[in-house]
Amino acid sequence: MRESENRVKSYTGGLGRAVRTAGLIFGALRMWIWVLLFLFEHCLRWILVSLLCQREDKGKNQYEKAFGVSSQDLFQALYRSDEEMVKFMHLMNSIWNICGKDVVTAFDLSPFKVICDLGGCSGALAKQCTSAYPECTVTIFDLPKVVRVSREHFVSEADQRISFHEGDFFKDHLPEADLYILARILHDWTDERCIELLRRIYKACKPGGAVLLVEALLNEDGSGPLTAQLYSLNMLVQTEGRERTDVQYAALLAAAGFTNIQHCLTGKIYDAVLGHKET
Repeated sequence: MRESENRVKSYTGGLGRAVRTAGLIFGALRMWIWVLLFLFEHCLRWILVSLLCQREDKGKNQYEKAFGVSSQDLFQALYRSDEEMVKFMHLMNSIWNICGKDVVTAFDLSPFKVICDLGGCSGALAKQCTSAYPECTVTIFDLPKVVRVSREHFVSEADQRISFHEGDFFKDHLPEADLYILARILHDWTDERCIELLRRIYKACKPGGAVLLVEALLNEDGSGPLTAQLYSLNMLVQTEGRERTDVQYAALLAAAGFTNIQHCLTGKIYDAVLGHKET
């Protein structure tokens, strides 16, 4: 009888592991499908832009010429309809469901109890924070239309430690926090605009606080990884931004006043850079 019970336990245990593994594989495949579809769509846009370019405009971002929207107002185009917005937010959700835990645990963030996720979108990374750090609260700071869709589709009332703050992080007052998260934000902008935003964060940040950058870090010589290079091409298409190395991000943080800057390669698509504000 005991041998039979052990066989049953062994079988059910193995089945449970197989189900969990299959779930992880399915989640990863779903994320890559979203990523590839997103990149494919915007590479097609790049082809169209290239065809529309005039010779004398080489070297300049052509997004406004092709689509009638300045690259500085990229998200007006990206969020031009609820359908487009939900599609983009599902992409973010899939990415952070797979990679989120790795980036929020790349450093010990437990000392930071009040967290503000700037451009927090669907709230998937905020959920990873509250899961990894049970004592923290997270405020998602994003545009009003994004907050509305996030409340309707992604963040429920059960997520009691997650709240929202509507605004434009370049223009509006930033809520005071111990830690600010910028996930896939700085790669949209020029160095000058990045420093402008980081200085606003430094001013709002509590003494002893920090900012966590989550980006796809390029190798020092720019030779890879391939995913980061593809993302950089996408940034060239749509924005004035680009992917950067850890040294380049450290320089941006230092220019804004942050010190004790560290980086961590997670082994996944996205890596983490942490800069501190002195007490």
